[in-house]
Amino acid sequence: MGKPTGFLEFERKVGINTPTKERITHYKEFHNLLSEDEQVKQGARCMDCGVPFCQSGILINGMASGCPLNNLIPEFNDLIYRENWDLALKRLLKTNPFPEFTGRVCPAPCESACTVSINSPAVSIKENERYIIEKAFNDKKIVATPPKYRNNKKVAVIGSGPAGLASSYLLNKLGYSVEVYEREDRIGGLLMYGIPNMKLDKDVVNRRVNLMEEEGIKFFTKSDICKDNELKEKVLEDYEAIVLATGATKPRDLNVRGRNLKGIEFAVNYLKENTRQLLDNGNKSSNFISCKDKNVLIIGGGDTGTDCVATSIRQGCKSVIQLEITNPLPKERLSNNPWPQWSRTLKVDYGQEEAIEVLGYEPRRYCTSVKEFIGDEEGNVKSAITVKVEWIKDENSRVSFREIPNSEEILEVDVVLLAMGFLGTEEYISNSFGVDLDNRGNIKAEYKNFITNKEKIFVCGDARRGQSLVVWAIREGLEAALSVDKYLQLKD
Repeated sequence: MGKPTGFLEFERKVGINTPTKERITHYKEFHNLLSEDEQVKQGARCMDCGVPFCQSGILINGMASGCPLNNLIPEFNDLIYRENWDLALKRLLKTNPFPEFTGRVCPAPCESACTVSINSPAVSIKENERYIIEKAFNDKKIVATPPKYRNNKKVAVIGSGPAGLASSYLLNKLGYSVEVYEREDRIGGLLMYGIPNMKLDKDVVNRRVNLMEEEGIKFFTKSDICKDNELKEKVLEDYEAIVLATGATKPRDLNVRGRNLKGIEFAVNYLKENTRQLLDNGNKSSNFISCKDKNVLIIGGGDTGTDCVATSIRQGCKSVIQLEITNPLPKERLSNNPWPQWSRTLKVDYGQEEAIEVLGYEPRRYCTSVKEFIGDEEGNVKSAITVKVEWIKDENSRVSFREIPNSEEILEVDVVLLAMGFLGTEEYISNSFGVDLDNRGNIKAEYKNFITNKEKIFVCGDARRGQSLVVWAIREGLEAALSVDKYLQLKD
């Protein structure tokens, strides 16, 4: 350990965000890294704990604790302090093939499990990770490394999100000829169209995809195998194994009166089309939704809802309100959410920051639900009737909510974005391959095995576990690749 007293000598520092009023004028990434000298100090803050919970990647009472990829965090923190950047890169890439993604969009459960965080701000692990990989790219240390041999076996990966990319990455390293099929017009899945450019620049995604192509992986876009029976049959015949990494892409709907009015759309479609027009030099498809000079209502309080707030601000909305049916999280950890669990505390994310700065108010309204949408004579949504709710426990400690009488409010709205999460795999995907689903609507397969009820068909990522984090998708993609390798070796 390089600096035993580093956590006492140096305060936590992270890079500075571009000022709000400047960053809302564009879709470029707005988080700036520290200088190298400052980053070295941040590496010195690591305590090199006897039991490093930061890299544990376990569930405690259903709550994540530590890095799901089991990144060697104390090692690369110490190597940052020692300024041994080459070895820090090797230790990081040993467990994580895509730190440029997780270093940008991961919520960092590692930091909630950091021992320093018990009584002071955690080590800036996420930022250390991002600095290592970006320095390596800038120094031309990241180059294509094709496998030294091929085993003459072919594997198809369906879906090119984080799970699909991770699975194809490792299968290729193991000597398989890997071909990836993506239904969209660009590779990346969630990374390309589910996360806005200001959080994850698409040049970063393309940079990695180009490297993977140089290493021998083949990518096919506009290839919706599950809707092309001829192509599907060819895939089933031509490949020794198939990995389904299609995500949990069935959005949760809102079953209230007026739901089918024009102007009410799933958030994922809104974000996708906004990114598409950005990448297509402003050419807008017929599905593009503009919030310029409009009153926007976002239903859902997660990351997708926040991304919608930020995107609508950039489009020049007149107003934006974000509804959450739950209570606000506490400002500090509660006793039933102890360290090293993921800290469930109230945060003001970038979208809310921007709304406060531009519109002058916090857009989130808690314990609020929509009862009905009202339209105009042309079928466009013009208002929403909301109601306050309260959460109660019955005698069996089951939690439910009930409406508070006389708490209705009518909101003037022009655009409604539904950001209430996802319900599993789209039915046409599971039906196409005849794979079983579990009781949550995900493709059924045991963890660490990943094989479905159909011979040679595997599943990983959100398609198997349900909506989750990019880092969990990467972990499942890597583990599914090992499962495929074991399966094919045993067949020989």
